[in-house]
Amino acid sequence: MTPFANSAYGQIGLCVAALLLTAKPLGAYIYRIMLGDPAISRFLVERWIYRACGINERAQMNWRTYAIGLLLFNALGALALYVLQRVQIWLPLNPAALPSVGSDGAFNTAVSFASNTSWQSYAGESTLSYLTQMLGITSQSFLSAASGIAVLTVLLRAFACSCSSTLGNVWVDLTRATLHVLLPLAAVLALLLTAQGVIQNLSPSRSAEQIEAATPAPATSVSSQRLPMGPVASQTSIALLGGDGGGYFNVNSAHPYANPTPVSNFFEMIAILIIPSALCYTFGRAVGAPRQGWALWAAMAAILVAMSLATINAEQQMDGALAHLQVDQSATPMQPGGNMEGKETRFGIVSSALFAAVTTAGGDGAVNSMHDSFTPLGGLAPMVLMQLGEVIFGSPGSGLYGMLLFAIMAVFVAALMVGRSPEYLGKKIEAFEMKMVSLTILAAPTLVLIGTALAVLLPAGREGISNPGPHGLSQVLYAFSSAANNNGSAFAGLAANTPFYNITLGVAMWFGRFVPIAAVLAVAGSLSAKTRRPAVAGTLRTDGVPFIGLLIACIVIIGALTHLPAIALGPLAEELQMRGDNH
Repeated sequence: MTPFANSAYGQIGLCVAALLLTAKPLGAYIYRIMLGDPAISRFLVERWIYRACGINERAQMNWRTYAIGLLLFNALGALALYVLQRVQIWLPLNPAALPSVGSDGAFNTAVSFASNTSWQSYAGESTLSYLTQMLGITSQSFLSAASGIAVLTVLLRAFACSCSSTLGNVWVDLTRATLHVLLPLAAVLALLLTAQGVIQNLSPSRSAEQIEAATPAPATSVSSQRLPMGPVASQTSIALLGGDGGGYFNVNSAHPYANPTPVSNFFEMIAILIIPSALCYTFGRAVGAPRQGWALWAAMAAILVAMSLATINAEQQMDGALAHLQVDQSATPMQPGGNMEGKETRFGIVSSALFAAVTTAGGDGAVNSMHDSFTPLGGLAPMVLMQLGEVIFGSPGSGLYGMLLFAIMAVFVAALMVGRSPEYLGKKIEAFEMKMVSLTILAAPTLVLIGTALAVLLPAGREGISNPGPHGLSQVLYAFSSAANNNGSAFAGLAANTPFYNITLGVAMWFGRFVPIAAVLAVAGSLSAKTRRPAVAGTLRTDGVPFIGLLIACIVIIGALTHLPAIALGPLAEELQMRGDNH
């Protein structure tokens, strides 16, 4: 391992610098596409799409019409993916003759990718055909990400406008987000990944002969290995950029065909965060105050850096359970030291732990190591990042609109403390907005805690736990935190491909995605009808350090208070148990 690969500060600094440098140019481009120049509709391909689908791109919608259209669109997408899985045995581009997926597994997968979650209870290379991966999984990765960007666009229009009852056209927003934002970025990233060695083909799996036979050969010796092929780069690129981190392979970005080098690993981490980071600048441009966008970006970056350092530090600690065995765990030129279980040697501890923090902060779910093998505190940090609501950058669109709702909450709290009427960006915050904000913030924790309780109470849930005790509770808590917050990563120790988990996690993913979307659109409809007032001397500043601190406090306190009892019984209890055993 190089000194830089082992440097937490170096890698975190490089990631933050890359996001900072790309936020303004990419954010300005997204602003022009989604909120700026109306001449963008004259693009020939876009006009063909509208004409073929019978869409009047000039028609405007109120928030209810917009919400109904978006929800039906995603429901039809989920249904199409479900049917595709159920009939894949009879369809082309299935060189391995893989059978059709069972009903509960197909339901879980269809909901997962339509909801931008990418939870996978299956092994992709041995379950889904090339056609299902490309037409089903990859298409939904584009469309679910576009849905998040569209909802954010509506909310930005609501903050920017004054006394309007319409908020745009859902079909235009979905088309532009897909055609002009996601497709070009995914194409560039796919080329970069291919250059690093990520495979992209439609070949059947290949056989590789064993280089050196065992001597003497055991009775069960294997002389060859089947190497899976497929369109990996194209799916991986949008899975990362779109926050829908579904892996082509069972081990996701830990597979050398999907993430072969430290350079590709860096590209993949940046890809997860680059659009959510840029959308902060888009927000600032939309409301005519770029400092507002940078304030939100700073709050997100501060929490991400803190949680990344916490994860890395936990994984670099020596395992006291191995001390009495006199196992050398110190860092040397020949070994990285610390907890290397479940991690790829080509990445090491720092790159693996940082990837875990990035993917759970970014709402993506791709993994390059097995989180089930992390130390209790090392696994706690990614779990908490999800439980905060996936607002620390989060997925494209959904991360920022979640953060904006927390900002409304922070403004409301501040106004209560000083006895003023709450306002955010010139819009008065009233009872309706706070009800919708509360519904959004509480939806995911409710699903997480109820789902976890059912899983540990019912025999069908307990059967999937591979490690009874506090760690087993952590496995279940992590799974429902991932599903309800639309992340998709897993501890990888939970046997989740059962009817119980496929159905309960599917329900958590669906309602965890679309209840907040409906509430955000309702907030947008309410705000758009209000007059935007200019700031006065007594107006609370929401672009300075004090407000950033208040915003971070609201996010952490709400997340901690909601999940702390469950966390205490899971990862914290496991950490105390390990320390007691070591002494």
